[in-house]
Amino acid sequence: MSEEEEIKGDSFVIKDKRSSQRSGDEPEPEPEAAGPAQPAAQPRAGKQTFQIDFSTFIMSLTSSAFYHLGDLTDPMTGKKETNLPAVQQTIDMLLMLRTKTKGNLTADEDKLLEQLVYELQMKYVEKTRG
Repeated sequence: MSEEEEIKGDSFVIKDKRSSQRSGDEPEPEPEAAGPAQPAAQPRAGKQTFQIDFSTFIMSLTSSAFYHLGDLTDPMTGKKETNLPAVQQTIDMLLMLRTKTKGNLTADEDKLLEQLVYELQMKYVEKTRG
């Protein structure tokens, strides 16, 4: 792929900026020494960003599960669809996160996680029995 060549996806463009002049004998450039961890989302000029934290992460997982329970409408089709295996997988991920983060969460994060897991489990049972 040349420097000017682009790969266009559905919603993104990847530009290859690597030099096509490099021979196979040249060593790869050394990566810079790792410094302090940088935030994942860097603000762009003119765009507002929000803080990604544990609570927003689990809320994102949970909203996906509610969509798969059929509680939320698909914005593209306007229909509600049910995918119970996806809901079970999300519940399992949240339970794994609860186990792996035990003792490392704030009281609010712990309470939120417990409430979301409980609510998803109850709705899952209701859907599988109903």
